[in-house]
Amino acid sequence: MKTISKTTRRATWLAAPLALLPVLGSSCRPAEAAARPPPPPTVEVVEIVQRDVPVGAEWVATLDGAVNAKIQPQVTGYLVKQDYREGSFVKKGDVLFEIDPRTFETALAQARAQRAQSEAQLAKANRDVARDTPLAAAHAIAQSQLDGDIATQRADAAALEAATAAVRAAQLNLEFTRVRALTDGIAGIAQAQLGNLVGPTTQLTSVARVDPIKANVSISEREYLQFVRDADGKQARRPFPDGNIPLQLVLVDGSVYPYQGTFVAADDQVDSATGTLRVAAEFPNPESVLRPGQFARVRATLATRRGALLVPQRAVNEMQGAYQVAVVGSDDKVAVRTVHVGARVGAMWVIEDGVSAGEKVVAEGFQKVRDGAKVATVAFQQPVKG
Repeated sequence: MKTISKTTRRATWLAAPLALLPVLGSSCRPAEAAARPPPPPTVEVVEIVQRDVPVGAEWVATLDGAVNAKIQPQVTGYLVKQDYREGSFVKKGDVLFEIDPRTFETALAQARAQRAQSEAQLAKANRDVARDTPLAAAHAIAQSQLDGDIATQRADAAALEAATAAVRAAQLNLEFTRVRALTDGIAGIAQAQLGNLVGPTTQLTSVARVDPIKANVSISEREYLQFVRDADGKQARRPFPDGNIPLQLVLVDGSVYPYQGTFVAADDQVDSATGTLRVAAEFPNPESVLRPGQFARVRATLATRRGALLVPQRAVNEMQGAYQVAVVGSDDKVAVRTVHVGARVGAMWVIEDGVSAGEKVVAEGFQKVRDGAKVATVAFQQPVKG
């Protein structure tokens, strides 16, 4: 049997612990890694700026004629003629349609004959009264006979008045066979055809006065308060709607209408279902470019806010009716604050209180932060519209 020397046994005893060192070292590294805290989240921040800004608003508008007249006949008859060109400009009093007049001409002739008969009866009654008055005074006839003559005279006078009124009614009905425009404006497409039997419930066409043209918008209660308060948000009473505020009209193709408009009227109450108030504006329309029923957007500059604090709208988080921003301090710690917001100015939002100029707020990554936590910050890059 081969004998192991003492030197060999000593070397083997020293090498065994050394061989275990890499194994022990590798088993300790995961524990150390687990104990090390994760790096703070990276967020994009932007500095709160302070400057004077125009406070404005924009609303979706529906255009409507200043007057929209539904053209309906006042008599019943057959339509025999159309006297206007559809889509053309007509003036008040222009004849648009004609109804067969023969029935109404006959009625007028009958009314005139009845009036002539009533005139003849009244003339006879007048002669009887004139003849019997002196005879009754001389007691040549009984007083009762004169009283009867006077009663007949009064009845015949009333009958003549009724016959005269019937003639005027028949004349009106005959005139109503010529259906006229009741306002200046653009006449629409005819909704009845020649030969149709039409009546007071039949709409023949419509005439819209489009110069000026109305633009109806619905403003929110917040915007209404911006109208009636002064530029500093105080409860100063201002005229509403204010006709001195110039308005812009932006058409559906993005072009700005060349004429400015003004607010002219407001509804008497806020719609409780939508929380909005209906307001009407007027715009000149000399070339009749705008037509009722078009959609557009109305822009208004309500006031100039002095020293307003502005942050991007995306930096404001709304939760259950409250607005919050995440402010990052010089130590890179986050402070979540509740703020009061004001008007929107483009992609920015006016902050009424809760922040100061020069502070930095999280514009991207609000969901990754919590109050009191540290973050790593980079400058916010506004997305480019493409």
